[in-house]
Amino acid sequence: MPDTSLPVFAVERLPGTGPFVLGGPEGKHAAAVRRLRPGELLLLSDGAGGLARCEVVEAAKDSLRLAVLDVAHVEQPRLRVRLVQALVKGERGELAVELATEAGVDAVLPWRAARSIAKWDDGPRGAKALNRWRSTAAQAAKQARRAWTPQVDEPVSTKRLAEVVRGADGAVVLHESAATPLAGAPLPASGELLVVVGPEGGIGAEELAVLTEAGARPVRLGPSVLRASTAGAVALGALGVLTDRWNVTQGD
Repeated sequence: MPDTSLPVFAVERLPGTGPFVLGGPEGKHAAAVRRLRPGELLLLSDGAGGLARCEVVEAAKDSLRLAVLDVAHVEQPRLRVRLVQALVKGERGELAVELATEAGVDAVLPWRAARSIAKWDDGPRGAKALNRWRSTAAQAAKQARRAWTPQVDEPVSTKRLAEVVRGADGAVVLHESAATPLAGAPLPASGELLVVVGPEGGIGAEELAVLTEAGARPVRLGPSVLRASTAGAVALGALGVLTDRWNVTQGD
């Protein structure tokens, strides 16, 4: 099992055991910012479950020469959680992605909810916003020493979201008026569970009806109303206790 207390650096493809040079932005960060030196250990992650434990052999100005000691693979939990996050204004969307990633989310689906103040167009501005969410997920995964980087998909409409709900193994909608607590909702033991979080203005009655008809169950997290940027992370923490997600084996 890899020592997940070690600093993590991202690579596109995980190397095998033996010599390896960590260059590019990650190498520069490791050498110049983290100032790692010979004899220190680090982890390389491919974002798809692979982790390589390495020892620094030599530190250059903007790169590290490493010895890859061993390679392991971290399995995903039997129950994967996909956060459906409504578009929210400003940096709160990126905060929602950051917190959810640290809490262990497996994928993120941006949702163009009716009451979303933020509007992502299909042009350059929308692409830029989506890239910010993806970059946030990647950075948060490294910060949390995760072997898996959550995939952030293209934003969907409510109609398309209903189709996604029908194809999932389970779906819950966090809603302040729901009578059923999350702890009392039936949850699948495996497969994919959708957790739907609305925008600052809440989920409209028509949207809730569409999602419920598709198979989603409205649930409450607790007695208080959470912000759109924090509700997903709180739900993930609860699901870690309510399911076996936190019992996943961390390596071969």
